[in-house]
Amino acid sequence: MTGSAASRSSAPVPVPEHAPTTVPETAHALLADGTTVRIRPGGPADHDAVLRLYEGMSPEHLRLRFFVASHRSAEQAAARVSGRAVPGSSRSVRPGGAGYRALLAEHGGHLVGIAEYETANPDSPDTGTVTAEISLAVNDHWHHRGVGTLLLEHLVSAARAAGVTAFTADALAENHEVLKVFADLGLSTARRFDGAVVQCVVQLAPSDSYLASVELRGRTADVASLRPLLRPESVVVIGAGRKPGSVGRAVLRNLCTGSFTGRLFAVNPNAAAVLGVHAHPDLTSLPQVPELAVLAVPAAQVPVVAEECGKLGVAALLTVSAGLDAAQARALLDTCRTHGMRLVGPNCLGLANTEPDVRLDATFAAAHPAPGTAGVAVQSGGVGIALLSGLARLGVGVSSFVSLGDKYDVSGNDLLQWWECDGRTDLALLHLESFGNPRAFARTARRVTRRMPILTVDAGRTEAGRAAAASHTSAAATATMTRQALFRQAGITATRSAGELLEAAALLHSQPLPAGTRVAVVTNAGGAGVLTADACAEAGLSLPPLGTDLIDEVLAVLPQGATATNPVDATAAVSEEQLRACVRLLAASSRVDAVLVALVPTAVAAATGDALVRSLTRPHPRPRSSGGTPLPDRHRGRPVAAVLLDQDLPVRLLPAEEGTVPAYADPQAAARALAHAAARARWLAQPTGTVPDLDGVDPARAHAAVEAYLDRHPEGGWLGPRECAELLDAYGIRQLPWAWAETEDDAVLAAERLKGPDGLVVLKAHWPGLLHKSQEHALHLDLRGDAQVRAAYRDFEVRFGHLMTGVVVQPLAPRGVELFAGVVQDEIFGPLVLFGHGGTATEVLADHAARLAPLTDHDVHALITSPRCAPLLFGSGGGGGGGPVDLEGIEQLLLRLSQLASDLPQLAEADLNPVLARPERITALDVRVRILPRRAQDPYLRQLRRLRGRP
Repeated sequence: MTGSAASRSSAPVPVPEHAPTTVPETAHALLADGTTVRIRPGGPADHDAVLRLYEGMSPEHLRLRFFVASHRSAEQAAARVSGRAVPGSSRSVRPGGAGYRALLAEHGGHLVGIAEYETANPDSPDTGTVTAEISLAVNDHWHHRGVGTLLLEHLVSAARAAGVTAFTADALAENHEVLKVFADLGLSTARRFDGAVVQCVVQLAPSDSYLASVELRGRTADVASLRPLLRPESVVVIGAGRKPGSVGRAVLRNLCTGSFTGRLFAVNPNAAAVLGVHAHPDLTSLPQVPELAVLAVPAAQVPVVAEECGKLGVAALLTVSAGLDAAQARALLDTCRTHGMRLVGPNCLGLANTEPDVRLDATFAAAHPAPGTAGVAVQSGGVGIALLSGLARLGVGVSSFVSLGDKYDVSGNDLLQWWECDGRTDLALLHLESFGNPRAFARTARRVTRRMPILTVDAGRTEAGRAAAASHTSAAATATMTRQALFRQAGITATRSAGELLEAAALLHSQPLPAGTRVAVVTNAGGAGVLTADACAEAGLSLPPLGTDLIDEVLAVLPQGATATNPVDATAAVSEEQLRACVRLLAASSRVDAVLVALVPTAVAAATGDALVRSLTRPHPRPRSSGGTPLPDRHRGRPVAAVLLDQDLPVRLLPAEEGTVPAYADPQAAARALAHAAARARWLAQPTGTVPDLDGVDPARAHAAVEAYLDRHPEGGWLGPRECAELLDAYGIRQLPWAWAETEDDAVLAAERLKGPDGLVVLKAHWPGLLHKSQEHALHLDLRGDAQVRAAYRDFEVRFGHLMTGVVVQPLAPRGVELFAGVVQDEIFGPLVLFGHGGTATEVLADHAARLAPLTDHDVHALITSPRCAPLLFGSGGGGGGGPVDLEGIEQLLLRLSQLASDLPQLAEADLNPVLARPERITALDVRVRILPRRAQDPYLRQLRRLRGRP
C-alpha cells in the first residue's frame, strides 16, 4: 500500500501556540487480522530501518509511492524521518518538531509501515486552517492487513492535537489501494483529478461517521485477536500439578471433563502424565505450538514462562496465577505486547466457551457452565462463581465466560464486541470494578445494548463522596454519580448487587419488555396483593385502574367473590384455568404494560403455586420477522412474572405453556426486575441522540486564554473574574453584568453604573482561591447608595485586607429559580456535566443529575428533567413570574458547558452557582473555574491498554 507526498523547499508553518509539543506516546494496536503492531514516532535512529523498508519494496510499489522507481527518493524519505540533511539539499527536518510528524509501525522489531505529515501554508492566516501533506508506505508483505489505515488513524489523532485541520495527498490515479484507504477512513474526503494524478483533501474535523468507522475496524481487529483465547484449536496448561488442590490441575481437569474439542497438552517436568494427559518437561518439547497457554505457575515464574511462550509463537495467554508485583506485572504485559499475545488475567478464575465445536472450560470452577446464550465477564473470581451458580439454578446457559482478574489486557469492552459478533449471545452480564477507557466502553455498550440487554452491578457505591472538595461541582461529582451517568447514557441496566442482577436477568431472558410502567397485580390472597402493590410503587411502577369493561371480563372468568380492582383478588379458590384466563385478559389489555401474579399456598387452593404459575402464558407467541428470526425484544408482547411468597430460592424460572416465567420469593425483587425492564424499554424507544452544532463558539480564543493563564501559573489554579468571563464569553455563556473594583471609589463608580431599576447592587470580595463566598461572609447584598457601598467595601478591607485583591460589583439580580450547573474532568471518565438545584444549599439538598460529555440533545433533556426541582422550571411555583423559565436557554447553557469541557482538557472544574432561571433568559450570577496543565487524550484512538497506577 503506497501513497505520495511531493517534496517542498518552503519552511513548515508553525502550528497554533496551544498545540502540544510532546511527541506522541508509543502504543500497541491491532491490525484487521488481530496481529499486534507497535506504533511509535520516528527519530534519528530510524534512518537505516526506513531505508530498508523502501529498498525492500518492489519497483512497482516504489513507483506508486514516489511516482518514480528511484533509490534517491528512498534516501530522501529516510533522511526526512531521521532528521538528517536531505541528499542534494541543505534542508533537514527535526523529528517530532512543529510541523512534521512521522509514525512507524513495527512487528517483531521489524518496520512494516510508515506514515508522515508535514504542514503546508494555509490558504489564509486568518482562517485558522492548517493543512499538512501526508505520505504512506507499507511493506510489500503486509498489504491488506490494515497497517496503512491504522497508521493514518494515529496520524489523524496526532495532527488534530497539533492544530492541523486537513490532510492533502497526491496519488497516481492507478493507485487504487491508497485511494480506497483515504475513502474508507470515514472522514470527509474530496478528490480532484489532474491528469494521471489524484489530489486528495481529507478534512480532520471529528465526526460520528469517523468514530463509527474506527469502531467497525476496531471491532473486526478485536474479535480476530480474541479467537485464540475463546476458540483455540490447541491449549497447554503450564503448571498442571499432580497433587489434588492445585489450580493448574483443576484447570486441566475441567478441560478434560468438559470435552475440549482441540488438542490438549500439559507441562510438568516432574510427571509423565497428569489426569491422563501426557506431560512434557517444557514448552519446547511440545509436538506443536499451542494457540492458548494457561499459566498456573508461581508469580515469580510468570514473566519467564510468558517470554518462553512468546518466543515459541503462542497466540494468547490465560494467567490464573496471582500475586504479581509491579515489576512482574510490567514484564508480563511487555512480553505480551512484544510477541502479540492477548492476555486474560492475571489473578483470575479462567475462561470458558460452550460452543459445541469448542467446549472449552479453562477454569478451576467446581462445575462446568451449561451451554446457552448469556455472556458473562467478571473481575472477581468469587463473583464469577456466584453468577455461574445463579445462572445454573435459573437454567440459563452461558455462551462464554471470562474472569478478567486484574485486567491487564482483555477488558469488558473486548468481551462486548466478541458477544456482539459470536452469533450466540443475547444477554450480557458484567461485573466490572474499573474501566480502562470508559468513553470507548460507553460507545460500544450503547451500540451493543440495542441488540441485547447488558446488565452490570454498580460496585463500590459506598465510596465516600468528595465532601472535602473545593467546589460544589467536585463535591457533587462522586464516583457513583459518574458511573451511573455512564450506565444511563449507554443503556446499561445497573443493579445494586449480584442477586439483583440475577433477578433482572431472569426477567429479561424469559419475558418481553414492557411498553411502560403500568402493572396489573393478580393475587389469590389480599395481603399478598397489597405487599406486591406497595413494592411496585416503591420501584416507580404504577397500578392503573382497569376500567369497567375489563373489570367485567375479568370477573366473568374468576370464582365467585373475586374483586377486580387493581390488585385483582382472584380468591384462594382460583383454579389453573381461571388464573390462566384472567392473566390472558390482563396481558391483552392496552390498559397495562405488565402482569405480576402474587400467590400464596392455601388450604383451599385447587392447585399448587408452581402449577398455577405453569398455567401462565403470554397471549401470543414471540413474533418472528419475515425471515423467521425472532424480532428484538422491544417488539414483543407484555411480560408476566410471579411472586411465590413460600419459595425458598430468591428467583426461579418455571416452565409455562410457552417458554418460562420468572418466579420471585420477594415482591420487591419482582418489582425491581420489572422496573429495570421498563427502563430498558424507555431507553430503546429513544432515538439516538446527536451533539448539536453551536453558533458563537470560539475554541481558539478559549485555548489562548487558558494557555496565557498557564504561562503565568504553570501549576494551574483558579481563574480570576476577568479570566472566567473571557472563557465563558468565548462559548456564548451569559453572565450577569459586573465590574472589577480595586478601590473604594472604583466600587462606588461601578455601583452607580450597574445599579438596576431598584437602585440595589451587590459587592463580592475576591482573592485567589476564594470559592464559597457565603461561608466566608465575603458577600454584601441589597446595597443602596454610595454610603452603603463604601461601608461594605471598608468591611471587606478590615476583614480580608491581607487577602483581598479586589471586589466584584453587580446589580442585584431579580427573583427567579436558582440553579446549579458545572463540569468536572474525571481523569478516567472524562468531562462530567452536572445540573440541579442551586444556591447556598445546593450541597445540602443534593438535587443534581449528571451526564458525561459530549452531551447529545437527549442527554440535555434528561439533565433538565431528572432533578427534583424540575417542576419549578416548567412553571410549578417558580420562574419569577410563575410561568416556565427559558428552557431553551438552559439547554444552550448545558450544551455550551459540555463543549467547553470537551474542547479544553485543561479545564479541571467549572462551577456556575447560582444560575438564575427566568422566563426571558438564563444568567450565570457567579462563576468559578479551575485550570490544570493537562493535554488532550484521544479516547477513541485504537490502541491496546496500558497498565496504570500500581505497575
